[in-house]
Amino acid sequence: MYDIYLAGSLRNPDIMEIHKLLEKETGLRVFSDWYSAGPEADDHWKMYYQSKGLTYRQALQAPASRNVYEFDKYYIDQCPIMVLALPAGKSGHLELGYHLGQDKMGYILLDGTTDRWDVMYQFANGVTADIEELARWIKQLKGHSCDLHDLRSRNHYGQTLQA
Repeated sequence: MYDIYLAGSLRNPDIMEIHKLLEKETGLRVFSDWYSAGPEADDHWKMYYQSKGLTYRQALQAPASRNVYEFDKYYIDQCPIMVLALPAGKSGHLELGYHLGQDKMGYILLDGTTDRWDVMYQFANGVTADIEELARWIKQLKGHSCDLHDLRSRNHYGQTLQA
């Protein structure tokens, strides 16, 4: 069983380093197997189904597409904690929103670029560019519950979120 779902972009070359640091600093199991598809997986998926004459909506219902979706969703549902590592696209943000909507813990790890800010990141339980700070927050969760899978949302803005 995994504890942390690491979400992000297939094109983010830092995912595996973030994965390793999270496991080392928190002592928890991190899931990031989605990353093994490679940086151009989405592009190849689109080209493949377009070459078959399928529309976007039809491609979403294709067996391979459903399989990838169900695979990712299974591990998102399993993990009590999600970390969205930026930069990330639409999928990563949807995954985090879905995860948070289940009253689970979700964090955003900024990539250091602060050219664009987003006020809606307050939905997350915490936002930081410092992976060590993120690891401390997650380790604090371990101290509050003997079973991370029973956690409910609280944030690091100084308040507890109402369920």
